[in-house]
Amino acid sequence: MSPTKLTVLISGSGTNLQAIIDALPTTLPAETNIVRVISNRKAAYGLHRASKANISTKYHNLVSYKKKYENDEKRAREEYDKDLAKMILEDGTDVVVCAGFMHILSEEFLGPLGEGGVSIINLHPALRGQFNGANAIERAHKAFMDGEITQTGVMIHYVISEVDMGEPLLEVPIPLTHPDDDDIAALEERIHRIEHKAIVEGTRLAIEAHWKKRGQ
Repeated sequence: MSPTKLTVLISGSGTNLQAIIDALPTTLPAETNIVRVISNRKAAYGLHRASKANISTKYHNLVSYKKKYENDEKRAREEYDKDLAKMILEDGTDVVVCAGFMHILSEEFLGPLGEGGVSIINLHPALRGQFNGANAIERAHKAFMDGEITQTGVMIHYVISEVDMGEPLLEVPIPLTHPDDDDIAALEERIHRIEHKAIVEGTRLAIEAHWKKRGQ
C-alpha cells in the first residue's frame, strides 16, 4: 500500500480529529499522514490540536465569499467549494475525512475531487436514512423520548450530493436502553465516545478501499 495523504475538514473542537491523530502511529496503515486540517470556523479548537501535532492548518472562510457575491448565496457557496477542492487537489490528497465539518459540499467540490480520484468520507451521528443533516443527536433523542425509535447510531459514509445518504463504510447501531438515555447530555457523551472509535476505523477502511480501487 502506498503512503496515504489525508486532509481532515473540521468546524469545532476537533475531538474526532484528535482520535485520528492519536491513531496515526498504531491503528491506521503505515505511512499515513495528515497533510492539512481545514476549518470553516476561525475559532475551531481543532486548529489548535492540529498545530500542536505539527500539522498544517487553513481557515477557509465562507463569509468572504458571501460578501463578494452578496446577492447570490448559491454562487458564493459554489466558488467557496471550488477553491476548497483546488486546495485539496494541490496538496495531493488521497482521502478527505469530514470530521464534524458543518458545511454541505456541492458538486463544485465533489466533482473535481471525484475526477481526481480522491475519496471523501463523513462522520454522521445517526444511521443511514435516519436524521440526515444537522442536529441529528437532538432529533434522535426527541424521537426516542416520544417512543418513535429504540436505537440510533453512528456511521462513516462516502459523501455524495444527497446529504448523509452516501454508501456507509461503517455503521454502529446504538440501542437506546441505557439508563441515562433520557438525559440528552449523557446520550451525547455516549455517542461521542463511539464516534472517536468509528472515525478511526472508518478512515482505515477508506484508505484500504482507496488503494484497492487503484490496484494496490
